[in-house]
Order: sequence, then structure tokens, then C-alpha cells
Amino acid sequence: MLTIDVAQRRARLATRHRLAPSARVDDPVEIARSLVVLHATDPATVFLSVGARGLDLVPADVERALYDDRALLRMLAMRRTMFVAPTELLPVLQSSTCDALAHKQRRAYGRYIEQAGAVDGDISPWLAEVEAETHAALLARGAATGVQLSKDVPRLRTQIDTAPGKSYSKPTSITTWVLVVLGAEGRIVRGRPNGSWTSSQYTWSPVETWLPQGFSPLPPDQARVELVRKWLYTFGPAPVTDLKWWTGWTLTEVRKALAQLDITEVDLDGTPGIILTDDLAPVPAPEPWAALLPALDPTPMGWQSRAWFLGPHAPALFDTNGNIGPTIWADGRIVGGWAQRPDGEIATRLLEPVTPETRALIDHETTRTTTWYGPTRSIPRFRTPLQRELTT
Repeated sequence: MLTIDVAQRRARLATRHRLAPSARVDDPVEIARSLVVLHATDPATVFLSVGARGLDLVPADVERALYDDRALLRMLAMRRTMFVAPTELLPVLQSSTCDALAHKQRRAYGRYIEQAGAVDGDISPWLAEVEAETHAALLARGAATGVQLSKDVPRLRTQIDTAPGKSYSKPTSITTWVLVVLGAEGRIVRGRPNGSWTSSQYTWSPVETWLPQGFSPLPPDQARVELVRKWLYTFGPAPVTDLKWWTGWTLTEVRKALAQLDITEVDLDGTPGIILTDDLAPVPAPEPWAALLPALDPTPMGWQSRAWFLGPHAPALFDTNGNIGPTIWADGRIVGGWAQRPDGEIATRLLEPVTPETRALIDHETTRTTTWYGPTRSIPRFRTPLQRELTT
């Protein structure tokens, strides 16, 4: 069995994730393609992930790709997580993941409504009517927030208590639920937020006006094969368990997709892994490099098994739910963490020794990150131990 060592995996990461300076580009869409999708649970992550991989980009370039060119699209997909994807990937994500997600979420929300006794009769047709009314209201407005739509569609203001009798019980309207389902079905999309590039107060638009060219759906099996192929090129070689975790699919679905691809089994320093057979040629090691990646960046979040680049640093860099904070990288491994302080300073801390040359590269990236933020201040949505320490 072919062995692919850690050095080769780090070389692939540096080049294919556009972290080595020679691999960086000034195209937000191409950067997103290189990573399959950009993690977007925290809005700032999208912009900081692109900034770390660009040459002379500014946040306005990412906003242009998202909201003017509409070449990038924000959507809920794998593991019910928010991502920003190249718009041409929409048919793949919709058929492989989003349709099933919409079905699952509608059933879950329907159970909550039924348990609350908020609706007389069958829940399914009632909820379908509310969804149709919401979509029609959005078509009439062209773009709107959830609050605006709840004024147009009174049933969106239906209050549901999902934890009756509990101390943390707090009734909530079904507005967000309906918008999540419509978004997962691809009927509406998240548009420009109210606020800066760190804001998550999105407006919504009907897909008919946001993407008037539409898109052609793919058969689900074909879509899953294509998504697996893209992931393997970006994150392979890797264990099958990493692929299953990233997609959030069942093991049966993963194996069925893999069966349609030409895959070679490899040894990853004692761990079984897989790689595309036409991707066996070694990737040359790039020049020395460093990068400051934001919380939930798609590179560290692309694998479940991270020891080969994370080392012993998980306790400082992850929260209790498995969310990674801001990290400092050098030549394919994590060597420290960083945080933006209230005054805008980028504070860094190394968790292992580095050479003076690497330290100089890290300082350069720190300056680039400071420039990217400019006057903007942002606190990661999920705070980690080191991030907290650096900002107190």
C-alpha cells in the first residue's frame, strides 16, 4: 500500500488551500472553489478566510462577489452549517444535501408546532400554506428581513414554546423556521446584511430575482459523487471517517458515492486513507509560509482527524463544542493563535518554538490581517480559551 506522509499532506494543504504565497490569488470566487466552500457560521470568517489567501484583496471585493456579481452564495448545507459556495456549485449542494436538510427541518419544526397545540388539524398543509405565503410576500417586496415578512404574513408570528416547563423555556415565532426551510429548498436566498461585513442580520430575496438564470437540478446520487470528488481533491488523502464527518451523510451514502469514483487506498502514517487515483503524483513542497486563519476557517474544519497539523494544541484553540478559534499556521501546521483586541491590535501567541525566519513571516501576516480589518472590530461567535486570554 502506498504511504503518504505528513510532509506531503502539508504540501498539498499549502498549495491547494492557497496558503503559500505563490498559491494566493486575488479572486474571492477562485479561493472559495479551492476550498469547495467557505465556512460561514460566523460572517467574519468568510471575509478573513479570503483575506488570508489573497494578495491585494479588500473586504469590498468579497462583498462584490457575494452581492453584486452573485458569484458566491450563502446557504445552509452540510451538517446544517452555514457556508458560502461558488454559485455554480448550487445544483450539487442542493441535490446532495440541501433537499434532505429541508425535509428534515420541516418535520422537526412541524413536531414542535404539533406538540405546542398551536394549530388545529393537520400541520403539514398549514405549514406549506405559510411557506407559500411567505415566498409570495418576498416576491412582492423583492427583498426583506424576517421582521418585515412577519408583518406581511401574520401566521409567521405564531409563538411556539419548544421547551415547555423548563427554566430556559422561551417562546419563539416560527419566522426563522419558515425562512430556514425555504432557504434550504433553494426558494429564497440570503442577501446583503444590514450592517458591515461582520453582520448576520441578512435580508432575504426570492431565488427567482437573485438568480434569474436559475439552475438545473442533478440526481442526488450524481450530486453526491461530484461533491465527494471535489472534497477529495481539496482535502485528500484522508480517512473515510473525515469525509463522512464533513458531509454529515450516512456511511452508506458516503460509500455509495465513493464506489462511483476511482479511489486508491493509502497509508497515512498508520491510518488508512483514500485518494483519487488520478491524484497520486506528489505535490512539490512550496516556499516557507505562514498564515493567520480565522475562527472556523475551512482548512482546519475540513477534517475531523487533525493531529497531523494540530499537534497538542487543541485545549487552547477549540471550544467545548469542537469549534476552532483563530490560528497561526507555519508550513502546514498550527503553531499558535491570535485575536483582535478592542483597540484593533492583533495579539498573537506562539504555542511552540519557531525559527526567526518563520517569526518574520508571522509578523508579516499579522500586519496584513490588521490592514484587512481596518476600523472594523469583530469578536468570534464561538470564543476559545486562547482567544479569551489574548483579549483580556
